[in-house]
Amino acid sequence: MAEFTKITEALAATITATLELSDEANVLLGETMTPADYLQQLMDNALYNDAINFLANALPKREAVWWACVCAKQTLNDKSPASDVKAVELAEAWVYKPVQEVCEPNYAAAEATEFKTPAGWAAISAFWSGENISPSKEAIVPPPEGLTGKAVNGAVILAAVQEEDPKIITANYQLFLAKGVDVACGGDGRQEQ
Repeated sequence: MAEFTKITEALAATITATLELSDEANVLLGETMTPADYLQQLMDNALYNDAINFLANALPKREAVWWACVCAKQTLNDKSPASDVKAVELAEAWVYKPVQEVCEPNYAAAEATEFKTPAGWAAISAFWSGENISPSKEAIVPPPEGLTGKAVNGAVILAAVQEEDPKIITANYQLFLAKGVDVACGGDGRQEQ
């Protein structure tokens, strides 16, 4: 298995402690299992939703948002609404410059997608990675821990299930997880599988 240079937790159990995973996924978790070993077990057992949830929460916020952007971008085409294109652009901008001023416009971008698309969830993952999720600049409300992972999870899963064909959905899960593994290993996740 690859070396997850971007994931700082040594044990998968530390990451899963706050996650809701399936019973099947919980059975696979060993006390001393590394994140890479656990993710491989989830993928080997086709527990793709659990694998995406785990990786979305294991990655640091910046890398997780990038993964969401890579997957959301894969769903865009020349017929995609401008709101989706803008949402991905703004989320990517936050990845390149992760400061609050760049983070803030992501909420409006996500809202413009009505939170129904992978691009919208990529944008909200960037917004939830900032310092303040309050609509008012006067009130500072830090995002609860794990909020970014939830949004990234939503973006990646929505991107995977854009088609109705179960074979395509499975192929998308595998492709997007491979991209996430690449990000976890220090890559950019943009390679074609």
